[in-house]
Amino acid sequence: MTTTGSTFKVLVIDDSNTIRRSAEIFLKQGGHEVMLAEDGFDALAKVNDYQPHLVFCDILMPRLDGYQTCAIIKRNAKFAGVPVVMLSSKDGVFDKARGRMVGAQDYLTKPFTKDQLLQAVQRFGAVLQGEN
Repeated sequence: MTTTGSTFKVLVIDDSNTIRRSAEIFLKQGGHEVMLAEDGFDALAKVNDYQPHLVFCDILMPRLDGYQTCAIIKRNAKFAGVPVVMLSSKDGVFDKARGRMVGAQDYLTKPFTKDQLLQAVQRFGAVLQGEN
């Protein structure tokens, strides 16, 4: 199986409709399946049903923030190996470190470009395929 023509199931969690929609457009243009969630609670229900290969998760969200959402996903043995990429409008060292502490693999600063999003999918997709 090659990494170039692979389709991955990607879950995008963000309370901003604009961010969700642009991520969905970019990822679909890259040939990937996309599921959207508007907050952490919505995401946790969908992770179980959808079983994504990769999760993009906003940090600042109501009810359950991105750090809490990531930590809960990572605590579930079934999803502990699913890469989580944090999304934030802040490009802070503290935010990146805190993301790593809860198990996030990477960090993208918003607004992200189509290339940044697709490169992240390719990078983690290659890792996932190595496990199969």
